[in-house]
Amino acid sequence: MNQIDALALDGHALRLFLAVLEEGSVTGAAARLGLSQSAASHGLIRLRALLGDPLFVKSGRGIVATPQARALAGPAQALLDGLQALTRPQHFAPETARLSITIAANDFQRDLLLPRFYARVAAAVAALTLKVVPSGAPSAALLRERGCDLIITPIPPSGTDILRRRLLLDRYACFYDPARRAAPRDAAEYLAARHITVVHPEGEALEFDKRLEAEGLARDIALRVPSFTGVAAFLRGGAMLATLPGLLRHAALSGFASVPVPLRLGGEPVDELPLYLAWHRRDQRDPRHAWLRAQMLQVAAETPRGVAA
Repeated sequence: MNQIDALALDGHALRLFLAVLEEGSVTGAAARLGLSQSAASHGLIRLRALLGDPLFVKSGRGIVATPQARALAGPAQALLDGLQALTRPQHFAPETARLSITIAANDFQRDLLLPRFYARVAAAVAALTLKVVPSGAPSAALLRERGCDLIITPIPPSGTDILRRRLLLDRYACFYDPARRAAPRDAAEYLAARHITVVHPEGEALEFDKRLEAEGLARDIALRVPSFTGVAAFLRGGAMLATLPGLLRHAALSGFASVPVPLRLGGEPVDELPLYLAWHRRDQRDPRHAWLRAQMLQVAAETPRGVAA
């Protein structure tokens, strides 16, 4: 059996291997890493020779990882993390830190958590600049390509290089204007009402709406808006209902009445709605990043109905 020359491996080779594994294509990995197709292909050829395995083989129009490649994924990521750790400071002193961070969040998560997060961090560091970008239906590329440091989302992106921690546990609630109507008494009255919902700008529907459609339950959707903050102006003064995350009662929908959704889906009450913090594996051991994550977790723990993961 050929012996692998471990010293011939480097961080670039490991990063390429993991990118091809996660993207499922050499072209996608090259685009993600800013390489030419030729450079990525030659790098993969060299890696195959070093490791003595094809690593990826053709399957239909794409490629699939060999058993050896899948087995190497964890050790390769650990080696890459170790290399990256060599260049990071081993200690973080908040009182002297000047931080510039980017967080991706939709308007609900932004308004619920980030004002208190900003105040908490700004009080502890020498200087803070926070940029908030919309997450929409977030993709792993947002973290992989350093579009942000953290994502707050109910549906974290998937990938072996994406880590997550639950921040909050919520449920969907049925909101309405109590000056114009009473709460729906049962499922029939709920389904007969006109509704407002949120559709993210890229066309992604809420998980609740997807599940109702999958269950074959039709509602009269009178209005679709691209953000949670856009609901209040239409809900106020009318008889429509809006089924949205219950924690909005502390943010964009404060002042409206709300009740549990009077539906059972699949014989069960409406599902719980978790909210997650997601980040890239490369930042897992960064003391600065770990400190910021701890601040976010504390803010979430102090939020009504928040739970520690």
